[in-house]
Amino acid sequence: MEIKQLLYFIEVAEREHMSDAAQQLNVAQSAVSRQIKNLEEELQVELFERVGRRVKLLPIGRLVLHQAKDIMAQLEQMKHQIADHSAPENGTIHVGFPTSLATTLLPRLIQSFSTDYPNIKFQLRQGSYQYLLESIKNRELNLAFIGPVIEEDPLIQGSVLFDEPLYLLVSKAHALSVKQSVPLSALKNEEFILFPKGYILEEVVSTACRSVGFEPKVSTEGEDMDAIKGMVAAGIGITLLPESAVTQYRSPFLTCIPVTDPDVTRTVGIITSRTRQLSPPEKLFHTFVLDQFSHAKKH
Repeated sequence: MEIKQLLYFIEVAEREHMSDAAQQLNVAQSAVSRQIKNLEEELQVELFERVGRRVKLLPIGRLVLHQAKDIMAQLEQMKHQIADHSAPENGTIHVGFPTSLATTLLPRLIQSFSTDYPNIKFQLRQGSYQYLLESIKNRELNLAFIGPVIEEDPLIQGSVLFDEPLYLLVSKAHALSVKQSVPLSALKNEEFILFPKGYILEEVVSTACRSVGFEPKVSTEGEDMDAIKGMVAAGIGITLLPESAVTQYRSPFLTCIPVTDPDVTRTVGIITSRTRQLSPPEKLFHTFVLDQFSHAKKH
């Protein structure tokens, strides 16, 4: 089996068209067809169903596609690791992060790290909580910031950097907007605007509310923090969002209020894979991040 066969196979599988794949690969269609045929003969299975001028993956083809992508990802990682080992202070670090940490934690850490290691570059990837976890497991990323930090996962190692409070966000016209702080139990009869079930922040907020004896009344759901803030500003309901997502946010229509009794918090940290090593530049950054917060805790 040749690498070229896997490359051609992946391209055809994603485009579902031999000629389109050939054009993208800048080769003759006959070359693509030949490589696919050779791969099928070697595996002794048909990977595609021919439907007119298009091709569709058969069930066994989808299995092969998953494995082929994994092989190519490992090869790409190997290339990066070889380059990084040759010059550990001149490599590239791929880092995942959630929206809530994009304007505070991440810029500060990268700017500080780059002062010490100016030749190391960053490639950043924003994603949801589940996306970041899957990216670590699927070898798409080796490092990601996340909140809350996952616990007891056989494939992921999490390191807590700090506990971050969640703040109450209400419209300026809301009766609670004049309060200096609000006990969580006082929100029992409020209409909440939350992320849909399955989103980690929805779970954090709902769990906190249940701890003081009530289930949040969810009137509206939003999949984007800015959309949720906009709906709160419009007076549709209230929400709880992480400090990093609201304290830098200035709006004449919103008020940000600390929540007490109990404090509502989430852990924020950095995750890596338990099953593979970090590259030298990634190790430098990972150690740097842990040292930054270890030093802060001592002071």
